[in-house]
Amino acid sequence: MHLSCRSKAKLLAVTLMLLSTVTWLYLGVGESEYTQASKPMAPHYLPQPDSRQELEVRLQAAQEENRKLRLQLEDLQGEGLEVEKGLERDNGSRCEQRSLAEKCELIHVAIVCAGHNSSRDVITLVKSILFHRRNPLHLHMITDSVAQTVLGNLFRTWKVPSLHISFYNASELKPEVSWIPNKHYSGIYGLMKLTLTKALPTDLSKVIVLDTDITFVTDIAELWAIFRKFTDQQVLGLVENQSDWYLGNLWKNHRPWPALGRGFNTGVILLLLDRLRAIGWEEMWRVTAERELMSMLSTSLADQDIFNAVIKSSPSLVYQLPCYWNVQLSDHTRSEQCYSELADLKVIHWNSPHKLRVKNQHVELFRTLYLTFLEYDGGLLRRELIGCPNDGDQTDSQEAELALLDEEDPCYDFRRERLASHRVHLSFLPHKTSSADPSDVTLVAQLSMDRLQMLELICRHWEGPMSLALYLSDAEAQQFLRYAQASEILQSRSNIGYHVVYKEGQLYPVNLLRNVALRNAQTPYVFLSDIDFLPMYGLYENLRRSIAEQDMANTLKALVVPAFETLRYRLSFPKSKAELLSMLDMGALYTFRYHVWEVGHAPTNFAKWRTATTPYHIEWAPNFEPYVVVKRDCPEYDQRFVGFGWNKVSHIMELDAKEYEFVVLPNAFIIHMPHAPSFDISKFRSSENYRQCVQTLKEEFHQDLSRRYGSRALKYLAVQRNR
Repeated sequence: MHLSCRSKAKLLAVTLMLLSTVTWLYLGVGESEYTQASKPMAPHYLPQPDSRQELEVRLQAAQEENRKLRLQLEDLQGEGLEVEKGLERDNGSRCEQRSLAEKCELIHVAIVCAGHNSSRDVITLVKSILFHRRNPLHLHMITDSVAQTVLGNLFRTWKVPSLHISFYNASELKPEVSWIPNKHYSGIYGLMKLTLTKALPTDLSKVIVLDTDITFVTDIAELWAIFRKFTDQQVLGLVENQSDWYLGNLWKNHRPWPALGRGFNTGVILLLLDRLRAIGWEEMWRVTAERELMSMLSTSLADQDIFNAVIKSSPSLVYQLPCYWNVQLSDHTRSEQCYSELADLKVIHWNSPHKLRVKNQHVELFRTLYLTFLEYDGGLLRRELIGCPNDGDQTDSQEAELALLDEEDPCYDFRRERLASHRVHLSFLPHKTSSADPSDVTLVAQLSMDRLQMLELICRHWEGPMSLALYLSDAEAQQFLRYAQASEILQSRSNIGYHVVYKEGQLYPVNLLRNVALRNAQTPYVFLSDIDFLPMYGLYENLRRSIAEQDMANTLKALVVPAFETLRYRLSFPKSKAELLSMLDMGALYTFRYHVWEVGHAPTNFAKWRTATTPYHIEWAPNFEPYVVVKRDCPEYDQRFVGFGWNKVSHIMELDAKEYEFVVLPNAFIIHMPHAPSFDISKFRSSENYRQCVQTLKEEFHQDLSRRYGSRALKYLAVQRNR
């Protein structure tokens, strides 16, 4: 029969009072024996100290026990408040000691993560941990090269205080486990948790190991505190398996690896690394695996089979965690038996390839919880830990820059936006651009959710690689994922890199997005375009030929692709230059921005282009903003320009300052498709202050250009003064 939380609290309180009395009497004994010898001796039922030193030792022990009991009483008093609110439960699980890690103690977590999809999935786990945590965290990520690139950049741009990240090369660990045949879909990476005593630093004594498909619903410090409950022999903390797998009764002739009873699930593991190293863990699991593979031939559940075989031979190694630390939602589990009330849950483990379609009477609640963290704004998790020292290296410099800004400045929002820290998730979907062609070219563009419909259209017009930066919220990123996975056209393409830049601030960081897409192109050349332009059919091959013909590898050139536009939402796209010229003459097409911003493309010299059969050179002119093909290592866009206005103009000006030669291609074109005006262009048109701030940024850009390029930039200042 379980005692109630209130009863336990009372019992502890009485114990505490008795211990305090005994402590006081000890003090009385000491005073009687050593300072007041004439007084009566201590009562006979108290132990007589042999010496003052022994008395002090016992006193210290009593005081320490007193302190521990006080802490337990405080915890149970907190539980008692819940009891008074009607939360007392028959199973007494809420009355368990919910001790946490010491305040500001660093908690270590290890995760094996490989590939694009796993790199995306692990973020939901990390969000759930960060949401509840009150301690500094150190994530130890065992990754392949893809995951290290993706996650390294993501955490660097996320800038979460008191979060440390270390990466370990999974390729170096492959020889340790590659000899083990594994039928599990996790492949070789599903075996790498066996190698953590070797992979992790030798001075790291303990670590929590997690699968990527875990969701926390409590502070991870509660799990970390369980290490203190281990006996001297215990080195592993695991939850019992909640399926019948290791019982061998799932189907006829089912033959699982040996396990202790139902076995243990390795989705959540507490590892005492120092003790494991001391008992020769590496040799232990190797010998066990070799022995069992002689009859089993391969593992079915990856590392879990080997962990269980070791435990079968040495049961004293394991500390059995309460099952709510790993509620397993796979196809064959009976996870409902693990908890009596939903409030008991600590960790939910989506250990099924079917993820959200598993069978459980509470699966709707679990699904909602998972989706909440999946779509939760990660920027909100950049909160500092109260009362813990901040590591400072990630946030202090940004805060110092922000502090220098004048909040009375009419352009304060523009200047602050430039300093905003945007999380960047590279390669949000799997992709690979592998080409040995030295003239290969990547289409580079940026977009937000309202331009998503252009992706399938562009894929029909451009068969080459693309590098796209998408400006999305966390929830929109999941909408995009569902859209891309449901699109046969997008799924058929593996040469498109989708790089998600998460929303932060009020103004659209257009040049930051362009730079993200530019930096992550994987070909020698890039075609700097916009997402609302459709390339002519065959433009990819046309550009590759032109790059080779213009000897761009040995010259500094920018190949200009003439831009046109249509005002019609339905357009019979021209299949040749002759057809395009005919449509121009009929008024179905126009040169780009002819009606509102003719100077932006006037230097292209469309009159000459009509009859040109060979590439021709043109000169830079003020406000020129063509779409160009350049080497991938060209200057990046200036990120002070956000929202609408001068974002491409400034880039072309810097290309000219670096003495790029502008060459117009006579048989290439792109066409702008109509769409509703963006929010930023609407603000530009309606706000005098907005336009004035763009002008201020232009002037500052000119000054910076002069400092960088000296006399070559004088003409830009002259143009600016004469306007």
